[in-house]
Amino acid sequence: MTELRTKDEHTEAIRKDRRVAVVVNTRSRRGRRHYFEVIEQIHNLGFEPLAELSVYNPKRLRELLDTALATEPDLLIVGGGDGTLSSAVRHVAHRDVALGVLPLGTTNNFARSLGLPLDLAGAIKVFETGKVADIDLGLADDRPFANLASFGVSVEVAGRVKPWLKRIVGRPAYPLTALTILPGHTPFRAFITVEGQRHELLTHQLNIANGRFHGGWQVAKDISIDNGMLVAYQLGSGKKLRLLGETLLRATTGRWRSLAGGPFVTGREMLLETEPPMAADVDGEVRLRTPIRLRVVPNGVRVMVPSSFEDN
Repeated sequence: MTELRTKDEHTEAIRKDRRVAVVVNTRSRRGRRHYFEVIEQIHNLGFEPLAELSVYNPKRLRELLDTALATEPDLLIVGGGDGTLSSAVRHVAHRDVALGVLPLGTTNNFARSLGLPLDLAGAIKVFETGKVADIDLGLADDRPFANLASFGVSVEVAGRVKPWLKRIVGRPAYPLTALTILPGHTPFRAFITVEGQRHELLTHQLNIANGRFHGGWQVAKDISIDNGMLVAYQLGSGKKLRLLGETLLRATTGRWRSLAGGPFVTGREMLLETEPPMAADVDGEVRLRTPIRLRVVPNGVRVMVPSSFEDN
């Protein structure tokens, strides 16, 4: 494993030496429109990027991230949605480089979990005024993830939501798409084993979160991306109207309960089994199926965050 500087040393190196590389997914919701603005604002802060790369073909994202990291930056600045940033997290995990986040997606769950401004000027300013922190890394089997593993309706929604709908309405594109899928969706049984205790539930939707946000709304008022815990929770139950009602209530009011009082299962490691076996959406990529073992790696990723971020 790479020997890491202290976080204070890392922060000072970014401010003093300004060794950064920039990768922007121009296929993301706002990436193409703001690419040149991003580069200009970064230069205006006195940074002279070692690499400035735009991703037109998503299949080349990993290759271009490797190209950027080959310049040995102290800060890798990545712009895009949650899928792009999840790929970046996998590249910088356990390395002596911090990830700088530009929220250019639809829901920007990862940026929200870090407490970042969602406007570009504010997010870019963090690279100059913020600090290096280390946050938790989730693992689904051996696949790293930053924010969320989900099962049920949302997996189908992720495959069917229209890019044009996301561009026009933003976050509501997901619940609107769910409305078209839910009438024909069959509930499933999930079994979550944590520290020897087995929890059983019947639901249309199950999420296991490392981050604080899902769909742009906070999972719970006291959840953190830096507390060494995963949080499993269902939306609704096996009843479609219950799922619909709870989703709409939370989407419109933002009312989320405390982890201590809500319908949550928490733990550092979880074994998830389902009947029937199901596909998993892990930060936007559907590649795994249950049963899946999920765990958290505390302080597995370095990120640039506002100075007010509580770094445990």
